[in-house]
Amino acid sequence: MTLPLMPKATAVWLIEKTALTFTQIADFCGMHPLEVQAIADGEVAQSIIGYDPVSNGQLTQDEITRCEADTSRKLRLSSSRMQIVRRSKGARYTPISKRNDRPDAIAFLLRNYPQLLDQQIAKLLGTTKDTIAKVRDKQHWNSSNIKPRDPVILGLCSQMDLNTAVAEGNERFAKEGIQAPAPVQDLEDAFTPPHSSSSQEPEYDVNQIFAGYADKSDTSEEE
Repeated sequence: MTLPLMPKATAVWLIEKTALTFTQIADFCGMHPLEVQAIADGEVAQSIIGYDPVSNGQLTQDEITRCEADTSRKLRLSSSRMQIVRRSKGARYTPISKRNDRPDAIAFLLRNYPQLLDQQIAKLLGTTKDTIAKVRDKQHWNSSNIKPRDPVILGLCSQMDLNTAVAEGNERFAKEGIQAPAPVQDLEDAFTPPHSSSSQEPEYDVNQIFAGYADKSDTSEEE
């Protein structure tokens, strides 16, 4: 069921301005009748200003009048209701506090999901193809500090959106005869490079070390 804009504020207006029942208002606003009653009793939503659904084209006065006369009727959104503009193109909005995390998220997707196109990454993270190219080519101004991090954990996209994008990428790979990479199971293993033999700490013989100290002690006493 399609709900009106600002359901709770709309419920406040309908309670104050009409004789509709709590059930009718609750059905229209997607609420529980007890919640509507609590609003009417002033227990909740005291600071919410009513939102007029008639003036914004979501309801007609005739529809309200008919439902007031017959409590068994349900309010219906007007066919000429205000159109809601939905974002269909362009980058997703990213909060300012999370924008510095985007290069890390880009690096994660480039590293672990090569089946994703740049335009898919741009849509997921609310970034641009130019930024993606700079991260890929290590031309980003902060390249030395970029560490691949999961965008879902960072809160830059949902797991559902990422899964959908990956599924589309896998389907494209299948059409091109390319095997899609296996999903990352262990993030720590994915980001931690294996230790080379040259980086391992050398083993020390404790007895040999103490023997050396003993030899030095004996030498100093003879002197």
